Amino acid sequence: MTDRSPDGALVWARNSRLRVVPPVQPRKLAKVPFVELADGRLQGVVSSGSDIERVYVSSIAAGTHNYNCSTNNNRPCGGLYGSPCKHLRALVAEAVVQYGTGRVARYLRAEVPEGAELADCLHGVHEPAPAAVVFSRFLRHLAYLEVPDTTLPIPELHWFPATGAVR
Repeated sequence: MTDRSPDGALVWARNSRLRVVPPVQPRKLAKVPFVELADGRLQGVVSSGSDIERVYVSSIAAGTHNYNCSTNNNRPCGGLYGSPCKHLRALVAEAVVQYGTGRVARYLRAEVPEGAELADCLHGVHEPAPAAVVFSRFLRHLAYLEVPDTTLPIPELHWFPATGAVR
């Protein structure tokens, strides 16, 4: 078997693209600038409502629905009083905007009755989780905002299509 396709491109390079899933609805990034379904959790970064320089890293585990919310330097959220805080509720709300209720519910393995809010159907408990990995991914995404416009390939982004708009 050859490593090249008939047009001479490396086979792995041609097939190493991920389909970019467009958001279900447009998102406003001020409150929840980063949300993802990864590592068996719904996780993301949520801006503080009281301090413009503070962000919280919030996550909800798939299956157990156990949750955590802390600052990016692992200080616990003061709003965790035996139930999810406002940052976790904002994370769930933005995940629904980004991915749709059905996809988020399937990922979290949550049953959402007709007319119910997804956040109200999650019955986990507080379980500390490290914030560093999620916050690091968020910072990495922010770094791409500073990449100058170019038509040249960016090695780190080789899996995205080089031409065409996201549909």
